[in-house]
Amino acid sequence: MAEDPIRFGILGCADIARKVSRAIKLSPNATLFAVGSRSIEKAKKFAADNAFPPSAKVYGSYEEVLDDPDVDAVYVPLPTRLHLRWAVLAAEKKKHLLLEKPVAPSVLEFDQIAAACEANGVQFMDGTMWMHHPRTAKMKEFVSDPQRFGQLKSIQSFFTFAADPDFLKNDIRVRPDLDALGVLGDAGWYCVRSILWAADFELPKTVIASRGPVFNEAGVLLSCSASLHWEEGKVATFHCSFLSNLTMNVTAVGTKGTLHLRDFVIPFEEDKASFSAATESCFKELVTGWQSLPSEHTVMTDLPQEARMVSEFSRLAKGIKESGLKPDPKWPTMSRKTQLILDAVKASIEKGFEAVEIVS
Repeated sequence: MAEDPIRFGILGCADIARKVSRAIKLSPNATLFAVGSRSIEKAKKFAADNAFPPSAKVYGSYEEVLDDPDVDAVYVPLPTRLHLRWAVLAAEKKKHLLLEKPVAPSVLEFDQIAAACEANGVQFMDGTMWMHHPRTAKMKEFVSDPQRFGQLKSIQSFFTFAADPDFLKNDIRVRPDLDALGVLGDAGWYCVRSILWAADFELPKTVIASRGPVFNEAGVLLSCSASLHWEEGKVATFHCSFLSNLTMNVTAVGTKGTLHLRDFVIPFEEDKASFSAATESCFKELVTGWQSLPSEHTVMTDLPQEARMVSEFSRLAKGIKESGLKPDPKWPTMSRKTQLILDAVKASIEKGFEAVEIVS
């Protein structure tokens, strides 16, 4: 354990908090310091079930975690409808903020969260774990190489999984009072982030939702698709669903190369991840096959991607705490651009699948 690790408090006992608790324990510069729930019994059980250190504090409210002067940072996995209240309060209490995605129901609410973080000098980061895998940096080298990949022309992204009946009836992600964006805010967030990542976070000009989205009885999205369009002709499409087999694919096509990825959100294996890259592929004579075949690239990691996320967040928080550095603005900028696209998809559906212009 590094000297003076960043001391994390966790607000709530959601399932994803189990994974992030493990990530905090694995991170060399972070420590599990506190957990709070709406009941002390639930918080105690969560701490015991997830092997919190004996010294960790257990609270029967979220406020107590935020009021603890020894908590440096908080991870907030609460339902999206609660993000504005608790994220802003965390920032006002000078706690660095690791916020689960989607970051807000709309960009208007996220802007309030980001403003609170900026005003109080705290680091913001959302919980998009795959951004921190070393594979992601290696893939960026490829798609940024004009000789191997060329100019980006199109992106396709899919994230689907077949939710069970209990999920489709009771999970917070299908409840309008908790996570009204449904699959768009959950799986769709990852799809949109992958598109923006491939496009070097250049926002599209317009977004058009595809016809045929599926809603539950409460009006929450269970499946949807959309296309993104840039002025110079670049185009992207994505599909997200709670109703189809588990799939996590990204394909980015350039003028010279192609990137293929089959497990972009959660790698098939925790300690390594692969991607396929092809440059100047063409047909053999008589079109009997391909030449310049795709090559497979495997990237090893000593820490799972979620622990790398915690470690990077803690590094930034430590720099602010101990060296007076400024928060890194790239992370809230990425979050805001992702949220802008979600808002546009939702607006396009509501407007009868019209094109919605992106205004940053």
